[in-house]
Amino acid sequence: MKNSLKTQLASMVMGSLGIAQGIYLHADPMLDTWLTQTSGLYARIYLDIEDMHEGHSVTTWSGGQGTQSLPVYAGVNEVAYSANWVYIKTTGLGFHIMGPWYLDEAKTQLFPNFPANTATLYRFPRNPVLPDTKTATAPGPIGFFVDGIAMFDSSDTFSYDTSSGQDQTPVNNSTGDGVWNRDAFINERVTFDNANAHQAGALHHYHASPPALRHALGDSVTYIAETNVYSETFNGNHSPIIGWVKDGLPVYGPYGYHEPTPGSTDQTIRRMISGYQLRDGSHGSTDLRRAGRKSLPVWVQKLDGRNTMLNATQYGPDVDARIGGETYSLGRYFEDYAYKGDLGLAQGVDFDLNAYNVRFTRTPEFPEGTWAYFTCILEDGTPTFPYNIATRFFAQPTGSAQTDYEPTVTVHFTGGSSTQERPSSISHAAETLMITWKVIEGATYRMETSTDLESWDPLNDVMHKATSTEWIMAVTAPKGLRSQFFRILRTDLDPHDESPFGSGNTDGGPGGNPPTGPGGGRPPRRP
Repeated sequence: MKNSLKTQLASMVMGSLGIAQGIYLHADPMLDTWLTQTSGLYARIYLDIEDMHEGHSVTTWSGGQGTQSLPVYAGVNEVAYSANWVYIKTTGLGFHIMGPWYLDEAKTQLFPNFPANTATLYRFPRNPVLPDTKTATAPGPIGFFVDGIAMFDSSDTFSYDTSSGQDQTPVNNSTGDGVWNRDAFINERVTFDNANAHQAGALHHYHASPPALRHALGDSVTYIAETNVYSETFNGNHSPIIGWVKDGLPVYGPYGYHEPTPGSTDQTIRRMISGYQLRDGSHGSTDLRRAGRKSLPVWVQKLDGRNTMLNATQYGPDVDARIGGETYSLGRYFEDYAYKGDLGLAQGVDFDLNAYNVRFTRTPEFPEGTWAYFTCILEDGTPTFPYNIATRFFAQPTGSAQTDYEPTVTVHFTGGSSTQERPSSISHAAETLMITWKVIEGATYRMETSTDLESWDPLNDVMHKATSTEWIMAVTAPKGLRSQFFRILRTDLDPHDESPFGSGNTDGGPGGNPPTGPGGGRPPRRP
């Protein structure tokens, strides 16, 4: 437990009020685009659908491989940099209320694993390098979203197994043949919460567009708290940066400039169109429903070096075949998609994003242009292939988890339990002064007052226990004073998870692993 004496002053001088407000200049987007405004808030989950409907969330939990025995501060807790790297310290848990997670559409079988603090220290290259040979993505984090949650690629790591005549899954001891590779969103979305996230072990992560994060950033997503439902509603604005890939390139939400050329005055903004389509016979693509899954698309040869012609031992299941109670629909596998550029369609005319899911474009943060990924959705907000990134990184993926900072780093932002308290707004009506303070959940405060900034006295006997990151204090302004000053003093901080960053597990793996050892199954209901 830490007893910090950090203070902030709010002043009232001659009846006028002033607050120093930070100005967001985008001096370095990789430093400034992390979601830090709500730092100091505990991570929370809904244990089950009943808790979600009742609006009851918890800050400690245990389920499968995910145990959080003490509250932990959500998201990115620190940002630092050196000449070549940007570092983040993240617990890997979101600011929104996460969960609940289930294995079935009827929501009768709880997902086996809850999330937990990963205590991750991760670094990103500040100067991306574009190699001629592109590196394939792999299981585990390929970057992080700006709320500190891990980004996984589009795969669930499993594929069709010709010898068994079905897909391999987390409950089997094989990942399959690796010819027809499963799409994580299509095959695992039943296990996602409403924010499109779930766990691999205890590692919370997104595979596709993250609506809760996008809503928090002011992107085109509305939220109804009573039902915990997110909806796509285009607001006409360019999407913000929602994440950073380990190759140093940003990921934007789905909306960008119609005209990407730097210097253009065209301010038209629209949804970016994926470079991939189903192999359904349109635009000259192979119609897999008629021809069967007996060949691979051209892009797998260009990107992965695989032969598009298959022998009988590599054929996939018939489209819409019923196997083991499941329908093997078109879109189940990566290889069910064709790249539009291989069908004679033109990037910039018929679609926006290349085979790696990037485009070179101007953006609000990069007016001179940058290579950037965009998350792919349909008009109604449904994520669509290849989601955030295709099967290979466009730049050299040199970012990675670390155990400590390099010797020469500068800390850019500190949050979590070290969040700096400050007044976020001041207003007054008649003789009442309303001061809103940015505080830390779990901390205890008292307010003090002074007329000379030298001698301080408690304003009253009230001790405030913060249950959120906002404290609104009403103060009656004394008459006859030329000036009066206020500050808050943190007197205590509740016990919380202080696992050292760089000590956590970020290996990841397939989602939906069955629990091992004690703690699996349905978590206990609250009393």
